[in-house]
Amino acid sequence: MKLKTKITAALLFFGCAVSLPALSVSDLSIPVPRLKSAAFIVKNQRTDELLLSRRADTAQPIASITKLMTAMTILDGKLDMNEEIVILEADKDRLRNSASRLPVGTKLTRGETLQLALMSSDNRAAHALGRTWPSGFEAFVEAMNRKARMLGLENTRFVEPTGLSEANVSTPLDLQRMVDAASQYPVIRDLTTSRELLVRYKNSMLTFGNSNALVRNTFWEIDVSKTGYIADAGYCLVMQMKVSGEPIIVVLLNAGAENDRIEDARRIRQWLQVPQNAAARK
Repeated sequence: MKLKTKITAALLFFGCAVSLPALSVSDLSIPVPRLKSAAFIVKNQRTDELLLSRRADTAQPIASITKLMTAMTILDGKLDMNEEIVILEADKDRLRNSASRLPVGTKLTRGETLQLALMSSDNRAAHALGRTWPSGFEAFVEAMNRKARMLGLENTRFVEPTGLSEANVSTPLDLQRMVDAASQYPVIRDLTTSRELLVRYKNSMLTFGNSNALVRNTFWEIDVSKTGYIADAGYCLVMQMKVSGEPIIVVLLNAGAENDRIEDARRIRQWLQVPQNAAARK
């Protein structure tokens, strides 16, 4: 066993906090996890070291991961976050007829609308953000694609702001860059990891929660989170999280079941952490 692993195991055994140099593939002695996601990337954001990957440069539908670009575009536009937005019939999903708990007629601030799009992955909220772009919906989509080009996302394309279209495509390599960019926005970090939002509709209050259950787990240090699903994309999850003090970007695409993406994230985190029973494997 390597010296750093031995020391870390001992510190963990005695309940001490551990602060060691950057996680590196060469330092990870436990077997590489078998992940169920069809495509993925795990990268150390600070060192830019690629830790795990599969089909990293394969373009594929990304579902609601799209909403991270929607959010960056809105924030780059420096629009009034307190301006009122009303959910209209036009915001309903006509492509897949997906359900939404956000009733037509609901009045929100732009900030609340952005939170629902990011935190709860609400499609009506995301569509309303694009619809209310000052120069119109099509101009908003153009702005999303300009932002993608500016970030160097060569294999990323958007046709709408929700992710409901299978024509919104990217690669795990591009998406880790997109998550890296999104993590530079304090508002995105705050809203994607918020736990709930109360929304007034007529005489009642509706509670919206985070679509990523891991955000509610106090043992996880998650700074950016976004889930996604359509049949063409499978179950997707991107996160920027801290593991042993290191910022790690995780991109998981096309998992076969909702729980698979969560279990993949747990396997990755366990693999990156030095296990407490490391001393037993001398």
